Amino acid sequence: MFERAALPRVVPFLAYLSFIFIADMLARLGVAAHDLRWLYVVKIAVVLGMLLYWRRSYTELSWSPPGARATASAVAIGFVVFVLWINLDAGWMSIGSSEGFDPRTDGAIQWGLVVLRIAGAALIVPVMEELFWRSFLLRWIDAPDFLKLNPRLISAKAFIVSVVLFGFEHNLWLAGIVAGAAYSLLYMRSQSLWAPVLAHAVTNGVLGVWIISGGHWTYW
Repeated sequence: MFERAALPRVVPFLAYLSFIFIADMLARLGVAAHDLRWLYVVKIAVVLGMLLYWRRSYTELSWSPPGARATASAVAIGFVVFVLWINLDAGWMSIGSSEGFDPRTDGAIQWGLVVLRIAGAALIVPVMEELFWRSFLLRWIDAPDFLKLNPRLISAKAFIVSVVLFGFEHNLWLAGIVAGAAYSLLYMRSQSLWAPVLAHAVTNGVLGVWIISGGHWTYW
């Protein structure tokens, strides 16, 4: 039961993370950061392919959208998380430094890269991460047969452990913890994975627009 249910939710996430290692190795071998930008496109394509391959396994994403109130809450929370994300950036709130993603070539923005980056961050990443962090890990900590656990019954232990781990997945760890807590509470209250997926998508989409409008490349 664990393998059959967990793999479609864990493997796309691990594949996504593996590209961090791949990018680091290529950089060490002398590949220029300018050329490594295209690795993001490959990463998103791989994750999308996995999500499509396992699409019938994601019963929690069967089309039963949250109600109007939950949808409005998700959009609002997505905006709030964005505002907090760009402000929780003091030195002690981050781990190391982020090189970010600069889509410019000789000062000119490559809009193809921009569109692919925002589309990946706002449409693919939220689905992949919410399937792993909220649907799988948040419930699995309490119940190996996690698909049968009602999100409302998630324990404080599972909440804290998953939120902290989600935070430290990101360079801005405190902002990540805040985001993880917001998305988890939204999932637990709405009992629909679409609610945190939507909030996550709003956060990432608005963040992408803000990055482009002000050239805040390190936030990518």
